[in-house]
Amino acid sequence: MQGTLRVIRNIGIGIGGTIKQGTVRRVATSTQLAPSSRVPGPSCSNSPSSSSSVLPRLSPVRIPVMPHLLATPHVTPHIFGYPGKYEEPQDNGLIGKDLEYFSDAGFDMSKIHLKRNAPVAQLYEDAVRYEGAIISSSGALINFSGKKTGRSPKDKRIVYEETSKDDIWWGPVNIKMDEHTFEINRERAIDYLNTRDLVYVFDGYAGWDPRYRIKVRVVCARAYHALFMHNMLIRPTEEELANWGEPDFIIYNAGQFPANRFTTGMTSTTSVEINFKRMEMVILGTEYAGEMKKGVFSVMHYLQPVKFNTLSLHSSANVGIEKQDVTLFFGLSGTGKTTLSTDPRRQLIGDDEHVWSDHGVFNIEGGCYAKCINLSAEKEPEIYNAIRFGSILENVVYNPSNRIPDYDDVSITENTRCAYPIEYIPGARIPCSSPNQPTNIIMLTCDAYGVLPPVSKLTPEQASYHFLAGYTSKTPGTEDGVLEPLPTFSTCYSAPFLVCHPSRYATMLAEKMEATKANCWLINTGWTGGKYGTGRRCPLKYTRAIIDAIHDGSLAQAEYVKFDVFGLWIPTTCNNVPDELLDPRKAWNEKAAFQKEVRKLAAMFRKAFSLYEREVSDKVRLAGPVA
Repeated sequence: MQGTLRVIRNIGIGIGGTIKQGTVRRVATSTQLAPSSRVPGPSCSNSPSSSSSVLPRLSPVRIPVMPHLLATPHVTPHIFGYPGKYEEPQDNGLIGKDLEYFSDAGFDMSKIHLKRNAPVAQLYEDAVRYEGAIISSSGALINFSGKKTGRSPKDKRIVYEETSKDDIWWGPVNIKMDEHTFEINRERAIDYLNTRDLVYVFDGYAGWDPRYRIKVRVVCARAYHALFMHNMLIRPTEEELANWGEPDFIIYNAGQFPANRFTTGMTSTTSVEINFKRMEMVILGTEYAGEMKKGVFSVMHYLQPVKFNTLSLHSSANVGIEKQDVTLFFGLSGTGKTTLSTDPRRQLIGDDEHVWSDHGVFNIEGGCYAKCINLSAEKEPEIYNAIRFGSILENVVYNPSNRIPDYDDVSITENTRCAYPIEYIPGARIPCSSPNQPTNIIMLTCDAYGVLPPVSKLTPEQASYHFLAGYTSKTPGTEDGVLEPLPTFSTCYSAPFLVCHPSRYATMLAEKMEATKANCWLINTGWTGGKYGTGRRCPLKYTRAIIDAIHDGSLAQAEYVKFDVFGLWIPTTCNNVPDELLDPRKAWNEKAAFQKEVRKLAAMFRKAFSLYEREVSDKVRLAGPVA
């Protein structure tokens, strides 16, 4: 029959809604496509970030459309440019104060189309059509962040202004920026967003406890970023959204457009900056979605202790199903917070950011941001099964023939990630909070020297010492330029995100631990039997067994021996863990090499902690390693 599509196989939709050349195997038709039938869409060819895209430039080729197909029920008319029963609205859908807000902010409402809290399916369509995103075999959306595949901490800036300057911990973590430079960058970001045909807005909450939560607004140019924040923030109900009002914090993400490196205080074309007076954040020169997530965390790290007198923590948290006992897991990215707190026998409160108040513990976020490197259904079934429709896979390599992700492939970055709503974890606690005070606090360290024991029980003074020291190793890919485990001291296990002085958080933690009598444990998820390169990573099954013993109470009843130099107390036995693994002195074959690494790490501890000696008591100062 003339005008019939006989065989179309392996069709891939390209950027701008066109068909990739060469993918149509055989088409027999005499009907020509009307000029107006091509699906309209923003052009990506002039995007500043297009040169760094991992996708090849595509040559468009038109596909014929047969009139009789338009009446076929299984063909979506919208694809061919014909509106169906429900035509997509062409205006911004904003009225009153919402419309006034965007006009006052500098947006040209006559030119741009704003999509506010767009449905997930629509964000999928836009990401595939305009950004070259891919739908994986399990239904997750695979996106690529371009040149930047990790955070850029050296490009983070905090505006120096009167309302907050006395509360900020100024230095290499929080680098000063003047208000005028912020205004220049803010205008640059909004000017860029005004050049886009589509701009996405997502309004959501940070904080599950209504007493301490804030309203966050994200304005961005990529559907990928809008979906990411849809997953990571707490999604409002329709009623809450209808009565949203003024946001408490706003993110302008123009990451596709570079910062002007000649502007005062700029050192590169990337800039991530926060103004606490305006309660705004501006992102230029990086499309890595994690910058938005950590921007919200930095704001909560400021507001919670300063405004609410609550303790914000870089931690995951879960709660026992029967005993309702709460456990906090402190640690930097890559140390195991997400993996170890995701436990089928316990309810997950959250995997990364929490607040400890007099009313209990609550999650800051509405989703999880899990590392995907070497992910498997056998090792981490809960996370693996959360990768489905609505989830985002970030910088993950996939098989183009079947769209199956390859979690072992790190050719793009070792910092491959998945962002998914917390509801995707079976048994997650919704709302993500608990009225109970923590029973156990677990400090996770990734020791690249392989000398710290897999688990040790800390005294209150040791807990304060190790919290302030924050020893761990940066894992590959979590920050730009980190290619192998890099030993570091990240105070409060949160240095890149701290806003106030570390002693402020440490004092609050000590007070809460004293009031609740919580147990504190130091767990090494790093190397054992040797340092990085000669030893091996502590097997996940043994770390899980240690945590099980903490939760069932058996580890607290075990016998302990003292680990010299560091003064740590090591259990002699633990269910389902080899005895020789518990004591690093027994795990190493080369005893002389072991002692050398112990002395080396102890000296690093003393040097790092010297920054805080004036802020602590003698008992805390003496709780660290000795010569």
